[in-house]
Amino acid sequence: MSTPSLLILPGDGIGPEVMAEVRRIIDWYGTKRDLSFDVSEDLVGGAAYDVHGAPLSDDTMAKAQDVDAVLLGAVGGPKYDSLDFSVKPERGLLRLRKEMDLFANLRPAQCFDALADFSSLKTEVVSGLDIMIVRELTSGVYFGEPRGIFEEGNERVGINTQRYTESEIERVARNAFELAMKRDRKLCSMEKANVMESGVLWREVVTRVGADYPEVELSHMYADAGAMQLTRWPKQFDVIVTDNLFGDMLSDLAAMLTGSLGMLPSASLGAPMANGRPKALYEPVHGSAPDIAGQGKANPIACILSFAMALRYSFDQGDEASRLEAAVERVLAAGHRTADLLGEEGRAPLSTSEMGDAILAELDASL
Repeated sequence: MSTPSLLILPGDGIGPEVMAEVRRIIDWYGTKRDLSFDVSEDLVGGAAYDVHGAPLSDDTMAKAQDVDAVLLGAVGGPKYDSLDFSVKPERGLLRLRKEMDLFANLRPAQCFDALADFSSLKTEVVSGLDIMIVRELTSGVYFGEPRGIFEEGNERVGINTQRYTESEIERVARNAFELAMKRDRKLCSMEKANVMESGVLWREVVTRVGADYPEVELSHMYADAGAMQLTRWPKQFDVIVTDNLFGDMLSDLAAMLTGSLGMLPSASLGAPMANGRPKALYEPVHGSAPDIAGQGKANPIACILSFAMALRYSFDQGDEASRLEAAVERVLAAGHRTADLLGEEGRAPLSTSEMGDAILAELDASL
């Protein structure tokens, strides 16, 4: 089989700094595990605008369509706030998601025991938390028509349309069921079938798809009740599947259960390509953090864990993904912290590269 290909888009702000640590991890796998990747690098976001006058060039978009996976750092920054909406850095990321048709957004919320105290919830509620939210990413109220601000009588009205087809619901539901099969075989589908027709259809389609996965325990919950349960006892959930709007909210809520955005990876997956691998984009949940860019203060763990997700979901290297995740967990358990994770006074934080050093040392120790 040919060497798997990976397009790296560091982007803006702290993106290049955290991505540099991922490059070191990738090099380690090539040297120590004989697991090599055909890596290319290009521009996205403000960095692309500075060179091309657009947040993503057509050439870069073509590369993204051809590779096995894309790994993105972060986009945006105050330098670009005055740009027209059509060329803001975030439009580059949205173009990637749209043209690659990445319909399933995977947002894990995992709370390492060493960081349980960082959560605003009680330690016993979040310690050991490991859930996955699957958010439909390319349809729903963010894309439905009609939309806009219109004149109606003597005032304006803002309109957005929640719209889902059966096929759109089915494909993200199947993705969620497949994930559940590889985890604890529990899936909770969240919608608002009590007040929204789109929710009624969502529940019907997910139930129908569930008949093909009898090993998975399927439950349904209204999204508002789901938000309440996530803060009451989140460990009752394994995989959650939901629509674009509710997924946007619930995944951010779940993210903060863990205590730090600097720890959270994500994946956006599409349909399988000819080689069987899904179209895929991996990125940390955190933003570009321009206030600390270039200072060596950024936490690279979310970006490193995004690469771990790529190992698992794009490259069929689940054991190596677990190796990397375990190395991160051991580093944290040993008390190593970047500035965002520093809770005690008088304790010197690790720099971005020093955290990379610590993780590489644990990877070496795993051999």
